[in-house]
Amino acid sequence: MKNWLVIGGTGMLKDVSLWLIQQGNYVTVIGRQQKKMQNLIDEVKNDSKLSPILVDYTNYNHFKLALTESQQKNRTFDYIIAWVHGSDKRVWESLLEAIPTTKNIILYHIKGSSSFIKNDGIKSYLLPNIVYREVQLGFVIEKNNSSRWLTNSEIAQGIIDAIKQEIPEKHVGVFEPWNLRP
Repeated sequence: MKNWLVIGGTGMLKDVSLWLIQQGNYVTVIGRQQKKMQNLIDEVKNDSKLSPILVDYTNYNHFKLALTESQQKNRTFDYIIAWVHGSDKRVWESLLEAIPTTKNIILYHIKGSSSFIKNDGIKSYLLPNIVYREVQLGFVIEKNNSSRWLTNSEIAQGIIDAIKQEIPEKHVGVFEPWNLRP
């Protein structure tokens, strides 16, 4: 059984959190909203495989403490899925300070469509024991040349595919032509 950390696992990543639990993994989910966290808890069939943590990752010290305590209680993380808005270096520093440097950890960094154009520099924060994988989220162009954002189901399936394929970079949706972005 692997120990997964899913940051943002109660919203658009809820189906990923549920899938990981269904696969027999232990999953720690970070969420900021009590209602969304409760919805996730209510859907989990085997709650002994879920560790819900209600914390805002921009409260850096509290976030780091919650991660440290979770690992002391349940064991260190093997995998991390991080949906972190923006490129706030302090969030990444808090995360990296809370995980051990003595074992390899696979990090799936979920990035929005604008990251296709700009480099956020997250890789420069990573320690040598972090195996970095990236999932970039784009958009969908419809038949009538209109566009829409990916649905939560499409996003979750793209992330699940990236996990199954064990590839360094996965694009979900399209990124060009940029002027058709919703």
